[in-house]
Amino acid sequence: MPNVEIVGEAENGRDAVELARTLVPNLILMDIAMPDLNGLEATRQVVAMDIGVKVLILSMHSSRQFVSEVLKAGASGYVLKNTASKEVGLAVNAIAGGKIYLSPAIAEVVVEDYVRHVPGAGQAAFTNLSAREREVLQLLAEGKTSKEIAGSLHLSPKTVESHRAQIMDKLGLRTVAELTKFAIREGLTSLEG
Repeated sequence: MPNVEIVGEAENGRDAVELARTLVPNLILMDIAMPDLNGLEATRQVVAMDIGVKVLILSMHSSRQFVSEVLKAGASGYVLKNTASKEVGLAVNAIAGGKIYLSPAIAEVVVEDYVRHVPGAGQAAFTNLSAREREVLQLLAEGKTSKEIAGSLHLSPKTVESHRAQIMDKLGLRTVAELTKFAIREGLTSLEG
């Protein structure tokens, strides 16, 4: 795309948030499945900075709950990975023009929810977790120890353990294995490293 200049690339969500803060690009193409901090949480943090950076989500997920969470996070667009090669240019131009862009399959999900007023649509099980709890959940699901998580998030290991206990209590889960399965099922992390 001749009118697009790439000003930075990030390997994980935490780096994406930091690059957004320092580079203040017009648009971020954000993958949902990223290590350390997933794209959904990174999007929430970028949008919360209120610096005018727009986020275009790239994901393979098209479920109602997932779409709802992405839109609630403040993304300006949502493109499915299987159609990205055809749609990214369209999405970038739409967002640059102040519009929102949704892949047709995503738009279909949004319209269906709107028309049918599906009770509880978009109420993912993790919505009652705080942002910090979602971060801890993702890192636990990625196999990080409490000590590693504490170092990454600048917390004490005891605080991480407290967050883990609260997460398990809120979600009704008993083991880290159940937490991991939950995080993968809800799209907070993936099996890919």
